[in-house]
Amino acid sequence: MIRGFALARSRGSVPCRIKVGSHGWRSGVARYADGELHWIPFMGVLFRPRHAIARRGLTVSARRPIDGGLWAVDCGPISLAMSEDALTGFLAWLESAPPSAYLDVA
Repeated sequence: MIRGFALARSRGSVPCRIKVGSHGWRSGVARYADGELHWIPFMGVLFRPRHAIARRGLTVSARRPIDGGLWAVDCGPISLAMSEDALTGFLAWLESAPPSAYLDVA
């Protein structure tokens, strides 16, 4: 309980659920750091991110409403669910990437 409160209250974090593959939704928080979205679960011992999703090459393939007033976005094998305000911030973060982030440099 204290862990979830500490994570949710930390600066720059938004409550976010994640679904990887066919597994169910898991609750945690998302933070933006160095061109990556870090997802940290509410349940666990360590405060390190369980998933680090790079902004480079990330595309949103679908967006849909789900239960509890949340919106889900599909990003390849990973789906993220968050509030409408958090989704707006997530999409702005994706769009604000420098143009070089989408180029493959050989």
